[in-house]
Amino acid sequence: MLTIKGPAIFIAQFIGNDAPFNDLKSIAQWASSLGYKGLQLPTGDARFIDLQKASESKTYADEVKGIVNEAGLEITELSTHTQGQLVAVNPVYNELFNAFAPAHLHNDFKARQEWAVQQVKHAAKASQNLGLQASVTFSGALAWPFVYPWPQRPANLVADAFDELGKRWKPILDFYDECGIDLCYELHAGEDLHDGVTFEMFLDRVGQHKRANLLYDPSHFVLQCLDYLAHIDIYHERIKMMHVKDAEFNPTGKQGVYGGYQNWVDRAGRFRSLGDGKVDFKAIFSKMAQYDFPGWAVLEWECALKHPEDGAREGAKFIADHIIRVTDHAFDDFVSSGGNPTLNNNLLGIQ
Repeated sequence: MLTIKGPAIFIAQFIGNDAPFNDLKSIAQWASSLGYKGLQLPTGDARFIDLQKASESKTYADEVKGIVNEAGLEITELSTHTQGQLVAVNPVYNELFNAFAPAHLHNDFKARQEWAVQQVKHAAKASQNLGLQASVTFSGALAWPFVYPWPQRPANLVADAFDELGKRWKPILDFYDECGIDLCYELHAGEDLHDGVTFEMFLDRVGQHKRANLLYDPSHFVLQCLDYLAHIDIYHERIKMMHVKDAEFNPTGKQGVYGGYQNWVDRAGRFRSLGDGKVDFKAIFSKMAQYDFPGWAVLEWECALKHPEDGAREGAKFIADHIIRVTDHAFDDFVSSGGNPTLNNNLLGIQ
């Protein structure tokens, strides 16, 4: 049995222009002071990691790793959420997602997609140079504007969208396999891969690719009213990464899952800091221990109410208190009667 590693923290929501959030060394020292043992790094800001350079230079990757190690931390994984989003963009979102790419690519949607694909591939090689096992991304979305079938969707529209999605991601997954890295999709509203059904549809298109895996984040399932504990039972063999993020769903007579176009504070479903929502983390950590989850418990802070620094401080202790140090023997070993073929045969009445 494996003990989950952690606590770790995804720093994307903490990055800013003021110390200690404006460079890798400072933010690593800050995280360490709170009790974190790992950093999950976004890859869109060269102040924290130059992704292309890390993919091309083992020396540079070692330097980045050394900065984190000096603070007493490890790099857990790399994130290409924003770049992965650009691998597949429905035209209705084209201009909105310009912000996820360099300015010179804005509105050149073909070049932007090509850049995004290369970025995700850089993350595979950079992960290899850093000695990591997995990386996280988003799938992007071609079919999401048609998630609710009204008006009636044209025949094969969703199938065609997933055919294209698989076509775009299969070469990337093959490259990850060459690098020995698992690519974990975060199932998330707004992505074509947002639940188990859509993930299985995708797996069918990429030949059940062994590198197509999952980042588990229960908060997104709370907002979808999906059974987030059963999800672990079903997909534990594919779950290679974990975000520890809380959420709550409080439907009223006026709004439910769709949220009435309200902002995050006023939605029925909203993300919360750890311990302030409704996720049953004791059950989650128990299932992860049961299934020998091989990765890190990583805080992702997204809360509509609490200050991020308070959420980070409280989150380190929350995760540490929930990690189960797995046992190395059965609790009833002290009354074991041993066992041998003769004894077993005698007990069963076998001559």
